[in-house]
Amino acid sequence: MASTFSIISPHFTPLLFSHLLLFHFFLHTHPPLVSALNITALLSPFPDLSIFNNLLTTSAVASDLSLRSSLTLLAVPNRFLSSSDLVRHPYAVADVLRFHVLLQYLSWPDLLQVPPNGKLVTTLFQATGRATADLGSVNITRNPSDTTVYVRSTNSSSSTTPIPILSLVKTLPYNVSIFTVNSLLVPPGFDLMASENQPPVGLNITEVLINSHNFNVAASMLTASGVAKEFEDDEGGAGITFFVPTDMAFADLPIMERLQSLPADKKAVILKFHVLHSYYPLGSLESIVNPVQPTLATEDTGAGRFTLNITRVNGSVAIDTGIVLASITQTVFDQNPVSIFAVSMVLLPKEIFGNEPTGPASRILGAQPPDVSLSPQDSPSPSSSPGFHAEIRSSAAVVELCKAIALLCISFNYLVWL
Repeated sequence: MASTFSIISPHFTPLLFSHLLLFHFFLHTHPPLVSALNITALLSPFPDLSIFNNLLTTSAVASDLSLRSSLTLLAVPNRFLSSSDLVRHPYAVADVLRFHVLLQYLSWPDLLQVPPNGKLVTTLFQATGRATADLGSVNITRNPSDTTVYVRSTNSSSSTTPIPILSLVKTLPYNVSIFTVNSLLVPPGFDLMASENQPPVGLNITEVLINSHNFNVAASMLTASGVAKEFEDDEGGAGITFFVPTDMAFADLPIMERLQSLPADKKAVILKFHVLHSYYPLGSLESIVNPVQPTLATEDTGAGRFTLNITRVNGSVAIDTGIVLASITQTVFDQNPVSIFAVSMVLLPKEIFGNEPTGPASRILGAQPPDVSLSPQDSPSPSSSPGFHAEIRSSAAVVELCKAIALLCISFNYLVWL
């Protein structure tokens, strides 16, 4: 044994050891990239889930799931959904569907190991910030006598009976599981038996902007485009969040002439790009779970397009379009189900303005608006852009990977040569 050690130990040099440590560190600090989840594609081979799949797509919840790497979906087959009030109540679709998305991967063995007293699991609805306490979670229980697994709301006063999980439809181990259930899961406080003709909220968004005296351009564009009525129709149920540029933001826009020359349908898309089809108070935006958010424009153009990246930069909520980094400067209106926030810049979608000569980078990426009350040291810079950082991290990861592989090859050749 001693002679063997004396032969091998000279080969295991400090240089080789440091190279192996470097490679090990790289693997643990740069996990493999996960491609975007296409839940629609996973469900499409199952005709009995077509209605549920279509609701996921038209409500833009499918887009919410695209960047998630670990979830369990509880899908409702057509035979339990075709006559459901949910289909006739589009105002409730998005959040009810989010209540069917569990934010962790659960396999059949996992479900069969759930203790009889239950397991609390967070849903995507809880992550929106609109659920009080833990009422956006579900309780999964198991009948020890026949191994049937049930899911139900955590609301102790709820009269709903536990809903059995029927079967496993699809699984991508450790990332996605899709099970079927025989009934809708309805979040506490949702009344799907209410009248079909739910009374509108009645908020006149244009009037709110005019009365605030700093959004005349946005109010005029809303009126001229005709989308104000569409925004107000979307107030019900999940509500809306409107990021409205100030008059100063329009005045400072380098390509204002180009914006004004766009056809009416493109202007409408840009306005819809400023609206999320969910109600988010400021606190929820500050702690948003999924930073990439679909907009009303996403619903018109398809999943993955016209999305906003919402993060925090220097203590403020930042909204990144890919070519514009804006910040929220004030709360204009906030009353569930509508929130309206002033933003420092016009949110220019890259799908329309990506190749435009939009002016100096300092004015487009990260310029601090004059009406934001932040100290100079807190002012965002170009490098504060979430997209900017992602690009740097991506490039650096490639370089580091090449270095690590090269070093490993050198070390291996060196070991073999010795």
